[in-house]
Amino acid sequence: MQINHRPDVIELNSSSIEDRLKHYLERDGLGVRRAVLGLFLEKHIFTTEEVYQHLKNDGFDVSYRGVSAMVGLMNTRLGIFRIDVTKSHNVYSLKETYRGVVRSLLNAKEELTSMTEDVDL
Repeated sequence: MQINHRPDVIELNSSSIEDRLKHYLERDGLGVRRAVLGLFLEKHIFTTEEVYQHLKNDGFDVSYRGVSAMVGLMNTRLGIFRIDVTKSHNVYSLKETYRGVVRSLLNAKEELTSMTEDVDL
């Protein structure tokens, strides 16, 4: 039996995740989703409680349940997190495969924002 390795399939899957992530971030009116992804780029591993505390400290008006739901959704719908379920809490980490995609999407938004701030209307 011969296994056919198809890099084009992997590219399509990565592209699909990038498209879903772009769409997900487009609906991020308050910047909470971007802040969460930025956290995972800075430090590799977080519990839901740690994400919640970082967001609260950064001035976001969020609830623990809301943060838990958001991180869980990022995990299940986007597939960019690895989860380690323990008895007391879930530990999330950004999959290494998607670090570059997340970084480039966050940087693209920052560049666009800084360009529009320079324009006098």
